[in-house]
Amino acid sequence: MDDLMSGVQNIAVGPDEADQRLDRWFRRRFPDLSHGRLEKLLRTGQVRVDGGRAKANTRLCTGQTVRVPPLDPVASDRPAPARPKPALRVSDSALKDLRAAILHQDDWLIAINKPAGLATQGGTGLTHHLDAMLDGLKRHPGEERPRLVHRLDKDTSGVLLLARSAAAARALTQAFRDRATRKVYWALVAGVPKPRAGTIRAALAKEGGAKGERMVWTEDDGKPAVTDYQVVDDAGPVSWLWMEPRTGRTHQLRAHAVVLGTPILGDGKYGGQGAFVGGIEVARRMHLHARLLALPHPAGGRLVIEAPLPPHMAEAFRSFGFQANDAPALEELP
Repeated sequence: MDDLMSGVQNIAVGPDEADQRLDRWFRRRFPDLSHGRLEKLLRTGQVRVDGGRAKANTRLCTGQTVRVPPLDPVASDRPAPARPKPALRVSDSALKDLRAAILHQDDWLIAINKPAGLATQGGTGLTHHLDAMLDGLKRHPGEERPRLVHRLDKDTSGVLLLARSAAAARALTQAFRDRATRKVYWALVAGVPKPRAGTIRAALAKEGGAKGERMVWTEDDGKPAVTDYQVVDDAGPVSWLWMEPRTGRTHQLRAHAVVLGTPILGDGKYGGQGAFVGGIEVARRMHLHARLLALPHPAGGRLVIEAPLPPHMAEAFRSFGFQANDAPALEELP
């Protein structure tokens, strides 16, 4: 009997689950499964990672597939886990828009220009997100489902990378982990940073509040976070920055822009009223764009992908007289 008929689940490891121990992965996804029961499933080979036996302390990578056998209440001595939710229905127009956003594709990967406002993955009350549409990027029914390699905030636009297979996902995830990739963002910010170029070294930690959980600068128990930046041009109360994160903390660029004293335009969560400059006509949306991604290709060589600006940022560029050609080339960046 095949896995589908036997009740076995094959679950892909998401980007936010990378480098997590297998037993902790199970604890988060299947909280009713006891540790003793999991150990027995591992010893008997019923739980596998990419088809191979695994141990409780096995570290997972994005794109790997975890084989989960039926977890019935008799075997686990606990209530059976809830059945997976049915797949979300994706409209034909949404899939058409997604395919039109493809910047590059080959046998290993797909790069898309994620629009601002589209969440990468689902969450509480969120039914429209990229992860739900990935089956629409398969070239034929028998092909593996594309996998997310990294994420962008819902309101951040730009280059987002997908792997076509588990093998490609492992190679690409390793490139991110080894910092062999370069990610360049363009941002419009309120004010002009001083100095006009430099490196922000400000540790970040999560903090709750009225605006929800966010990252804040701290000198105590925060995680190290480093961002290079440079003013490309400025026009009165607004500056155009390129920003390159050297670490990968949640909301790093948004928090570091506030550390500079120049919040990203439209980012009220981090910049408050300071993110909205009076007297200028720009969309009240976040002006942060993942412009460029350079990375080693799994098949060899190096791939550089650029994403054109989203409509609201393109309009802002025209309003302030900023010219995309004025941005430094990748080779000119430090």
